[in-house]
Amino acid sequence: MLKKSARITRAAATAAIATSLCLATQPALFSQSTTPAPAPAPEKKSDRTKNRGPEQVELKFNLPPPPTRTPEEALKTFKVEKGFKIQLVASEPMIETPVAMSWDDQGRLYVVEMRGYMNDVEGKGEDQKIGRIKRLEDVDGDGKMDKATVFLDNLLMPRGVMALGDGAVVAEPPNLTWHRDTDGDGVADKSEVISTTYGSAGGQPEHMANSPTWCLDNWIWSAGHGTRFRFTKGQFINEPTRSGGQWGLTQDDWGRRYFNYNSDLLRTDLLPPSVYARNPNLTDRLALNFRVMADQKCWPSVPTPGVNRGYNPGQLTPDGKLATVTGTCGPCIYRGDLFGKAYAGNAFIPEPCGNLVKRLTLSEQGGVVTAKNAYNGVEFLTSTDERFRPVNAYNGPDGALYVVDMYRGIVQHKYFLTHYLVENIKARKLEQPVNMGRIWRVVPEKSEPKVVKLPAESAAIVPLLAHANGHVRDTAQRVLVERGDAGVAKEIEKIATEGATPQARVQALWTLEGLKAVTPEILTTKLKDESPKVRAAAVSLSNLAVLPELLKMTEDSSAEVRVQLALQLSALPGPDAQKAVLGILKKGGSPLLNDAIACGVRGRELEYLETLLAEPVGKEEDKLVTSGLLQMLSACVMNERRDARVTKLLDVVAAQEPNGARQLAMLNGMAGIPVDKKVKAQPRKLLYLDAQPAALATLQEKAKLGSVKKLLTTVDTSLAWPGKPGVPPPPVVVPLNAEQQARFEKGKTIYAGLCAACHQPTGLGMEGLAPPLVDSEWVTGPSDRPVRIILHGLSGPIQVSGRTWTLEMPPLPYFSDEDIASVLTYIRREWEHTAGPVSPNDVAKIRAQYPGRTKAWTSAEMNKKAETKKK
Repeated sequence: MLKKSARITRAAATAAIATSLCLATQPALFSQSTTPAPAPAPEKKSDRTKNRGPEQVELKFNLPPPPTRTPEEALKTFKVEKGFKIQLVASEPMIETPVAMSWDDQGRLYVVEMRGYMNDVEGKGEDQKIGRIKRLEDVDGDGKMDKATVFLDNLLMPRGVMALGDGAVVAEPPNLTWHRDTDGDGVADKSEVISTTYGSAGGQPEHMANSPTWCLDNWIWSAGHGTRFRFTKGQFINEPTRSGGQWGLTQDDWGRRYFNYNSDLLRTDLLPPSVYARNPNLTDRLALNFRVMADQKCWPSVPTPGVNRGYNPGQLTPDGKLATVTGTCGPCIYRGDLFGKAYAGNAFIPEPCGNLVKRLTLSEQGGVVTAKNAYNGVEFLTSTDERFRPVNAYNGPDGALYVVDMYRGIVQHKYFLTHYLVENIKARKLEQPVNMGRIWRVVPEKSEPKVVKLPAESAAIVPLLAHANGHVRDTAQRVLVERGDAGVAKEIEKIATEGATPQARVQALWTLEGLKAVTPEILTTKLKDESPKVRAAAVSLSNLAVLPELLKMTEDSSAEVRVQLALQLSALPGPDAQKAVLGILKKGGSPLLNDAIACGVRGRELEYLETLLAEPVGKEEDKLVTSGLLQMLSACVMNERRDARVTKLLDVVAAQEPNGARQLAMLNGMAGIPVDKKVKAQPRKLLYLDAQPAALATLQEKAKLGSVKKLLTTVDTSLAWPGKPGVPPPPVVVPLNAEQQARFEKGKTIYAGLCAACHQPTGLGMEGLAPPLVDSEWVTGPSDRPVRIILHGLSGPIQVSGRTWTLEMPPLPYFSDEDIASVLTYIRREWEHTAGPVSPNDVAKIRAQYPGRTKAWTSAEMNKKAETKKK
């Protein structure tokens, strides 16, 4: 590890840049890296999947290779919104291949250098420990970094950093580690491993845990990782959660996290994932992974032919520009104090394939957030330099917007490279140079930003919880909570009660939560706050000590507050809480109310239904029907898959007015029809009852409407009982032997560390990213199909449970036969699956059957082989 000698002064950096500019006049050296290339890896067979897209490629836009520009030259290529300017903060050789960053409380900047990423189309160097974390400092306060210290080196593809205490939390899969600088020289000298399952070593980097972020709720969340962490009393704890996003994570002033996927600009969780964990029977989860931005158009300022699927109609405009986003990442919700009110809460989203940063304006109604483009036909920031690759955006301690620029030709990982893109890369000489990179700052033209450094004393930090810059507030909260100094709680309470802005009062409340210093008295006061955002935060932090106050709030004017009330009260038994929830439901105002209520009644859905149905049908709108709650709760009872409760549910349905709205709503739920009409219904797994339910025959006899008859047929098809004609007997499940059970347990670990990021711990998949594995014919069918998918990848479209997914599943060439057999045994026996286990020998046979295959399978090929086997 490098110590003090690793520091780079600005003078040295300037000299190095001057040298590189001189060398740039020599053609033979112009395409080389600005730093020595890493030692070549041992020669081995390429594992790049050369199979994406059509093999016959036509380059429609024969453009010359884009020149490699100095930072000063690159500045001239930018076009930014009128009234703003862009400034250089740091560049090569001070930093190389930057992908992420994090400020500490003293205005120093930790930067992740992923120097092993895609040094050519074969990805050479990816298996070498050449990644680093740099710590940058602006010594003279002019806004440009003067000194760089190698805080940590010898890293394999590091993916994230988060300043903490006297060091930083570093993401280097499979480890998440807190590295500390205990002697103050800027170099890590002590470490503590937080997790050993933070992704997988050498795994596919486009779908791997990243971006650890301390959020308003005092938990450290990540993109693409199903565990969150908390630092309390000097120790890290963790708990499972639902992961979201592909690369990058940000939050707004109220603690709502935002993330995105390559072709999907912005998503969020409208409700905390933890509330859904209360009820696994609730599979309609409107609020999770919610698509905030529907329009995916973008407007680069230069032709961008080198995009991965440029051959697809509509991907490029007639003049060769990216038409819709294909590489979005690293979003930032602007929370600074420089840009003005019109920009507060806006989303700034990098699109490296389009050489641009997009600006979205967000609006909220009833707790639901939607976005739209700030402008039509233009972007906030564009560049005519095709090597400008913005991959992350951040708020800064000075109120500015910071953009991490990887500055290179290749940004697509080898596992997803199409023939089309490879030809573009080769023809236009985009492989070199590598290990360049810049960090840019965007500020208003007349502003003079100043970095805010936190004072040493906790008491002096407290007032910064009310700072106008959200980044400063977040940093103050983090430092106070990590110190655990309860002695300042009274001063924080003053901000919670007297803070000038709702943002300050909410920040103070959550800081008290982090210090375990929230009292019933402060909650009672804040439940009456004039701001609905503060009231909503107070409700979410409430407990039984303030239940009487919560019961008084059912007529609150804010739908968002009422949703939070429903989350709290639905989990409580007793007539008072149920009456309050019914009142909230009648008032309506948010599509999130169903989820908020249903997630709190696990195991009580049937009883809750009966209580709700006791409410008479009036002459006005029946909110029990129109809200979708009857449908959702009925679906929960079916998902519970308990004979007696499903039979009782049929009795309850039969007791409703025949062919009436309530009966129809409940039958929709039993038939598996989602409340969200945009979501396609999934067939239910056959449920075996002890006896034929009499209520089903009664319902069928009284059914008059065609819609009711159709739903009853669907329900009937999903149920079985002894003697029912045409129904197969229950499957005989052969227990796993000791060796197979050990393989199952190993597969469970592999799945949690790698697969769950996309397919989720529940196996239910993630909208826009990965299809469900539960009851998927691709999982429980012939075992050779999932083996081939893991070995060689799968190229969509693919039908899963009656729905089409147009996505790519990358191959996993680093998996051994034992690994593949283990993870497949796990998913073929988890979630009530009864398919047979897979052995390493099964995998080896298929691997030997296709020794030279580098092309991903298509569903048509897989189905054709299945048909051939049948014949």
